[in-house]
Amino acid sequence: MSKLLKPGIAILSALILQVTLLPAYIADPFKPNLLLIVVVWLGLRATPVRGALLAYLLGLAQDSCSGLYLGLNGFSFLMTFLVLQNIAHRLYADNRYLMTLAVFIATIACGLAHLVLLALFSAAEGIYASLLVSLIPQGAVNALVASVVFGIVDAAQTEEVA
Repeated sequence: MSKLLKPGIAILSALILQVTLLPAYIADPFKPNLLLIVVVWLGLRATPVRGALLAYLLGLAQDSCSGLYLGLNGFSFLMTFLVLQNIAHRLYADNRYLMTLAVFIATIACGLAHLVLLALFSAAEGIYASLLVSLIPQGAVNALVASVVFGIVDAAQTEEVA
């Protein structure tokens, strides 16, 4: 029970923070994407079916609260999860430095996926310039927050073992 309850509470807390508190107090390029950090964690540690469903649902939840196109984050989170799931068995996925690097790369990849999807399916004009400018700062902020979050998780796991 505790094995599913703790991650469930952490994911629900990240979702609530992402859609309510962070948009009100932090400007857009410096607002961390906590749900993307959760998707990277799921991609490196979760089972394929549950993780894919949860990644897609987290993306849809972010889309429904952000005002963007419904399905944009859902599809990009699902693609990110599937890529990470395919390479997770080749990597030492318990390394927090790898997870931080994966968050940075996943942020850039999700931004580029958004760009491609918007170019294919949308007629919006000004989104491309703002999206490209904010990719690197968004990746750096996500990596910084991910290093703090994964450090806390590692500290809690070593305390639990001892």
